[in-house]
Amino acid sequence: MSKSCPANSQLAALPSAVKLTKAHILSSQSSSRRLLCSLYTRKTARSVLILFPGGIDVCLQCFNGGCTGDREHSLLHNAVWGHPLALNIRRTRKTIHRDEPPAKMTKLAIAAETEEDRYDTALAAKCIECQTELDITNAKLAPIVDGVLKAHTFSRKEEVKAWEQELTTCEHILTLQQHPSRKIEQGELGHCSGCDLRENLWLCLECGNLGCGRKQLGGVDGNSHALGHATESGHGVAVKLGSITPEGTADIYCYRCDEERIDELLGQHLAHWGIILAERQKTEKSLTEMQIEQNLKWDFSMTTEDGQELKPVFGPGLTGLKNLGNSCYLASMIQCLFDMPSFQERYYSADNDLPIIQEPAADLETQLRKIAHGLLSGRYSEPDTSATPDSEIAYQKGLAPAMFKHLIGRGHEEFSTMRQQDAFELFQHLFKLISRSPHDGDGQKDPTAEFRFVLEQRLQCLGCHKVRYSSNEQDNIFIDVPLERLAEGSQGGETANGYKPVTLKECLDNFTAAEKVELTCSACGSKAGFTKQSLFKTFPNVLAVNARKMAVVNWVPIKIDVPVIVPDEPFLLDSYISKGLQPSEELLPDEPENKAPAFVPDATAVAQLEAMGFPRNRAEKALHATGNSDANAAMEWLFAHLDDADIDTPLDLGSGSGDASAADPEKIEMLGAMGFGAPQAKKALKETGGDVERAVEWLFSHPDDQGIMEDDGPGETADKSPKELAGSATLPARFQLQSIVCHKGTSIHAGHYVAFIRKSLEGRDSPTWVLFNDEKVVEAHDVEEMRKFAYVYFFKRA
Repeated sequence: MSKSCPANSQLAALPSAVKLTKAHILSSQSSSRRLLCSLYTRKTARSVLILFPGGIDVCLQCFNGGCTGDREHSLLHNAVWGHPLALNIRRTRKTIHRDEPPAKMTKLAIAAETEEDRYDTALAAKCIECQTELDITNAKLAPIVDGVLKAHTFSRKEEVKAWEQELTTCEHILTLQQHPSRKIEQGELGHCSGCDLRENLWLCLECGNLGCGRKQLGGVDGNSHALGHATESGHGVAVKLGSITPEGTADIYCYRCDEERIDELLGQHLAHWGIILAERQKTEKSLTEMQIEQNLKWDFSMTTEDGQELKPVFGPGLTGLKNLGNSCYLASMIQCLFDMPSFQERYYSADNDLPIIQEPAADLETQLRKIAHGLLSGRYSEPDTSATPDSEIAYQKGLAPAMFKHLIGRGHEEFSTMRQQDAFELFQHLFKLISRSPHDGDGQKDPTAEFRFVLEQRLQCLGCHKVRYSSNEQDNIFIDVPLERLAEGSQGGETANGYKPVTLKECLDNFTAAEKVELTCSACGSKAGFTKQSLFKTFPNVLAVNARKMAVVNWVPIKIDVPVIVPDEPFLLDSYISKGLQPSEELLPDEPENKAPAFVPDATAVAQLEAMGFPRNRAEKALHATGNSDANAAMEWLFAHLDDADIDTPLDLGSGSGDASAADPEKIEMLGAMGFGAPQAKKALKETGGDVERAVEWLFSHPDDQGIMEDDGPGETADKSPKELAGSATLPARFQLQSIVCHKGTSIHAGHYVAFIRKSLEGRDSPTWVLFNDEKVVEAHDVEEMRKFAYVYFFKRA
């Protein structure tokens, strides 16, 4: 080593090995030797999690990983930050001979991976500036190298933590007071206290009541009588009888916490009811086993009708995304968004330089450009023949968007976990992050702007027939899919899951149809109500549509797979555009500033909800939130808000106009469901003392008020100067289906997501549907699956 080599001074300044566990080591996949290149060239961002022939250089000062191939990110890192010392890690795949099938998965967890059996690893320490190799056994260097090899990334530790279902006890178990003991009838003599079911039974550890559980997939019946008992009696802790083993394990559920738990004194608590652990035999699947079974079951067909595997396709825009563990919702939505021209133009441009920043892993702009390059360049869309050397079909390795997922989920209660999430909620979350990020200069437009349009609501009094018009800018619409049972023996019942297929036109007709709302007219005082109708004032360039196919079965919301027939050719939406205020129409006057009327819940609806087992406080709150007219709507609202911290707090409408009432997130969400933006909802609630009903009237009487924006100070409102409307009112409004996010499963929080995208393939005269099933990218053949399992549609304006 020469005296001028920077390694002489840098080696003495290396961090201690103890600090490595807290360092930003950007390795992935266990103790992995497989590093994620987090840097970028001056031309374009890179998203790579692959093996380079020259290996990966890990900076020994800040632990960033840089590739050594043609992109030379390692050299760029040294040039920018002056960190010359690096550990080079190279891996080559071993030939693996499998004589036995893989072991069956029985535990909902990821064990720490070891890759020594799959890869040969070569290590070398070097100084990048003078290309000098360093002694890897050096007393100062050796512990640093060892720490790099053994360290997990933050995302990897979170991944294992999220998958390993770590159950804990709770205060309701620790303070459990059991009623006087008695023998519980079991086996053939034992049955649910509310019905005749003799399986799927849950024993209340507090009073000994036997109740059936929820109906489960796979033919396990249930009427939720255990839940009903817990709601009525207030008893929280129950154990599933069929899951008890002699070793003392069992499914234990606390209804008060609404979580699975463990009971350290389970043997003692069961003995109180005459159940001896040593005499028990497990007779039913545990909740974990059923969840694993469901996750393995839901997948999309990867074969043609004659049993042939679908043909993989490769090239630019045809790159798969590796499943990080329940991340198919993310992969499917990313594929659809980066198929859109606005996202491609914004984030994939080889001529745009990126800003040099210290932490590219924490920069949304960098990560979006890395995703764009990874998906659109075609650089990583190659067959992975090494993974399945004996198979005739070679799919891709797929890019693993671990950094991107961690960044967008950071601090979010749902998206920071490894659990399955709702793809459409991710769409909304991403748009919020992207629209708030900087878009300035050099044609860098907000890509979400192409999705925005204006929806106009028309409110007409049924008494005096006066009208109000209001408009709201948004970037998507929800359509409810009509659920109509097919007559017994009808053709197509099997493919439609027993429900009648519907057309997109039927759904849009329902969405734009007039509906009655219970409001008191401020002009004539009539309580006959109003009709409300929503129509398009402008159309976007890309229309995002969320199709809701939900039904309540045994008090549980279930997704129904109803085919929605969408034209394959371009179609017109001209009939859904608003005509605006007509000469013959008279506007309603502005609402006078008077005190909010007292809320009187509908007595019949309250009685119905109480008969279902809901406390009066909850019933009144649900009716107030859903228009005070429909017990079923209130019931669905209650199911969606059972976890709210204030669900049992008595309804308090308030009488003032304080900021606390105006900023109530629940009320803002309610107004958002009616089509009003958050700024407008905040302003309306502030002006009406927090009363939702009056806030709706205020919104219709102040259609041009943009409301209170996020950055406004107390009492400040947004600039009322007119701005250009989003979207375009130019006709004809011709749209064509471009992509679909499909979901297979009975709940949006379970099952499997894929994307179907219309692509122009080489050698084809017309666009072809391509299926993106995580890392598998193939030509799609089963259009019926697209129709049946479609969840989010993206229509491009032709």
